[in-house]
Amino acid sequence: MIDLVDIRYVRFGTGDVDAAIGFCTDTMGLELVRRENGGAYLRGDDRDHNVYYFEGDPTDHTVGFEVVTRAELDSAFNELQAGGMKVRRGTEDEAASRRVMDFINFTDPTGNSIDIVLRPFHSGVRYFPGRDAGIQEFSHIGLNTSDPVRDEIFWCENFNFQPNDWISGSALISFDDIHHRIALFPCDRPGVQHVNFQVETYDDVMRSYYLLQEKQVKIVFGPGKHPLSTAQFLYFEGPDGMVYENSWGVLKLSENPDHRARQFPWEQWSLCMWGSVPDIPQFQT
Repeated sequence: MIDLVDIRYVRFGTGDVDAAIGFCTDTMGLELVRRENGGAYLRGDDRDHNVYYFEGDPTDHTVGFEVVTRAELDSAFNELQAGGMKVRRGTEDEAASRRVMDFINFTDPTGNSIDIVLRPFHSGVRYFPGRDAGIQEFSHIGLNTSDPVRDEIFWCENFNFQPNDWISGSALISFDDIHHRIALFPCDRPGVQHVNFQVETYDDVMRSYYLLQEKQVKIVFGPGKHPLSTAQFLYFEGPDGMVYENSWGVLKLSENPDHRARQFPWEQWSLCMWGSVPDIPQFQT
């Protein structure tokens, strides 16, 4: 069993790094931390970065998760290799680009690129937003899956994930107190489906809603409320069609000791208890 302790970053290829920076800072409210080697590091909390954009194929996505010790990193490499996964050790230059001391990379059964990192960098300077969007932290991702049941088994048998709810055959899974760190969504291709940032209040969700409308950013879902996680949300389209989500009020398991995983049907009301209809292919009912 591989024990993960944090979700650290997403890495996205893009055809226009400058445009991605502009959207993430001026529209979303992330902070541009640095530009190096043609790429851009951005954040919404005290991690070194949460999002990295580089010149490349917009379908080239990688997600980074953290383990605590070198022994755990080595054990993860051996376990994944023994399980038939395509896994490799990162080079020093690749680790420097990821702002970590060491890492391994593997491809999950759908074909998603996953990093497991050791000693990722933190920032000694507080997060300073590009605009006051109320962002507090990078919280979770939606991840494409070509077989939700298979991939739930993969993540929960090889890692310390557990399912905390299902919608149809797709699991929302977590390794800690937060309701989900990965939401698995059916799709015929690998990749990150959406990126979530938690904000301080629901007022921040609504302020972003009106600002995004003013900027003519495509709103693809919300404002609404998820019955599974209790989060009040807004999804919108960012660079290269990547979907970003701002949400508030996600369920914490420690504050809900009676919670047990529930089965929801794939219906509109399972996605939003207020009735918002998503304009997201993976969310179509």
